[in-house]
Amino acid sequence: MTDPTPIIELKHVSKSYGSGDGVTHVLADVNLSIRDGEFVAILGFSGSGKTTLISTIAGLVVPDSGEALMKGEPIRAPGPERGIVFQSYSLMPWLTVHGNIMLAVETVFPHETAAEREARVAKYIDMVGLAHARDRRPAELSGGMRQRVGIARALAMSPEVLLLDEPLSALDALTRAKLGDEIERIWSQDKKTVVLVTNDVDEALLLADRIIPLTVGPGATLAKEFVVDLPRPRDRTASSHDPAFKRLRAEITQCLMDMGIAEGGDADDGRTLPNVIPVHFREDVAKVKAAAREARAAMKNGSPLPKAWAEAARPKTGIVERFVEFDEVKKIYPTPKGPLTVVDGFDLNMRRGEFVSLIGHSGCGKSTVLTMVAGLTDVSLGGIVLDGREVDQAGPDRAVVFQAPSLFPWLSARENVLLGCDEVYPTATKAEKAEIADYYLARVGLADSLDKPASDMSNGMRQRVGIARAFALSPKLLLLDEPFGMLDSLTRWQLQEVLMEVWTRTRVTAICVTHDVDEAILLADRVVMMTNGPNAKIGKIVEIDMPRPRTRRALLEHPRYWEYREEIHAFLAEYEHGAAPKKPPATADAGAGRPARAVAAKHS
Repeated sequence: MTDPTPIIELKHVSKSYGSGDGVTHVLADVNLSIRDGEFVAILGFSGSGKTTLISTIAGLVVPDSGEALMKGEPIRAPGPERGIVFQSYSLMPWLTVHGNIMLAVETVFPHETAAEREARVAKYIDMVGLAHARDRRPAELSGGMRQRVGIARALAMSPEVLLLDEPLSALDALTRAKLGDEIERIWSQDKKTVVLVTNDVDEALLLADRIIPLTVGPGATLAKEFVVDLPRPRDRTASSHDPAFKRLRAEITQCLMDMGIAEGGDADDGRTLPNVIPVHFREDVAKVKAAAREARAAMKNGSPLPKAWAEAARPKTGIVERFVEFDEVKKIYPTPKGPLTVVDGFDLNMRRGEFVSLIGHSGCGKSTVLTMVAGLTDVSLGGIVLDGREVDQAGPDRAVVFQAPSLFPWLSARENVLLGCDEVYPTATKAEKAEIADYYLARVGLADSLDKPASDMSNGMRQRVGIARAFALSPKLLLLDEPFGMLDSLTRWQLQEVLMEVWTRTRVTAICVTHDVDEAILLADRVVMMTNGPNAKIGKIVEIDMPRPRTRRALLEHPRYWEYREEIHAFLAEYEHGAAPKKPPATADAGAGRPARAVAAKHS
């Protein structure tokens, strides 16, 4: 008869840190019951108390009130029956893969023979697929491999409960997906009880029997649970065709949105932009004004319209369709073994006001393309033209938002944005520049934090400042290099919608490098997919025919969303192991006005 006693139980658990006016209430009245062999995912926002919750189960944190139980007995301290894997790798850098795992095994099983311990270590090294790296040290391993060592070490201690505290969040999307599949496979073999803390809805759905969201803090508690009654193993690509998966994903996403994910920036608070012209538009404006003056003079004396006016009045279709031109762009780096071609013939036309997402596996040259158009990296062969001028250096007409927000920590949000404004609006008054900074900071939800130092901000708030600063430059081209890559999934959702709200107001031409398929679809007019490097180029382009303005809620409800998602995932899966394309890239979208020999290669 099955023991009805839960293997893990939390009863009315509450936890706070600090005291007096500085107290922070993290968890409030948390109740949880987990059966033996069950896989439970706790899903929540950054700062909601997920790590405190799992640390309570591990015995690393003692609750202020309530109790944590294992098999009906109070949890008072850590123990080998509960193995834990943290987000950071926590490996001994001087020990090999084998040595790191053996260290834990010798501690937990001191009475086993050397041969028994050796067999135990070998079993789990093999289970996580690291037999080939047995004698490597952590510095010689990738992030994904280091995390596999952490999982193998926890499993080798033969715990009854495996606790995973965001073990995949520091990894890139592809490695994260692969390691998630490994965790599911290992769990299926051993059927240990697993508690996974994550901020990724797809990850939770692919792994868990139950998903329980944690409400927004302070004083977070567990919300309505979702039973994941989907057959195993669960395939990422096949899930696009599973109505039950899609329904459950939509319900969980809606639940999280209802708990506090904003759908954009602050409501319009009446702030307006002053009528000032950025330095990089001044020459364009001057040309138009000069042409208008010549036209007025010609009309007075009955002369034909001057050539400058005729050119200004001529339809600009070609220029609009080729506002940004990448013409057979290559990037070649010298190496001891000879030249290495990272990007090999990147060929693309962009319309004025178009938003393009650039996606592909790590190392395919996405960021290299972005830094070349930013003027931060030289073009080896070919050329890039922005608004009729070849790009040969960095300039204020291009604004870049990087993955890590590069702010001066001692300056306030407003002061960080004003640094760019001083350069771009040299003749504007101090008050006008402050209005520009405050306008965009309000749009990204920081109207109440204008004077807050960057050092006192969360990563999400700092990235908001970076986005506001980029828009405040009034660039001709906005370049986003994994702008939300360092943030948790739920904060990414929030800032993606903030970005969309601000972009809708400006319609600036934009390129966003991303690993996130949903992000690529949400933001873009076209998703440009790159083949694997070296010698990377455009492999496929998907037109996203969805109305704007877009929100994540609208994305999930759109009938073509899953079709786009599957098409992009299928391309990425084809190149997952470095596979060459099975056939040449499609050439239906040829470049307007280009010679016939180039039509097959140019993407417009």
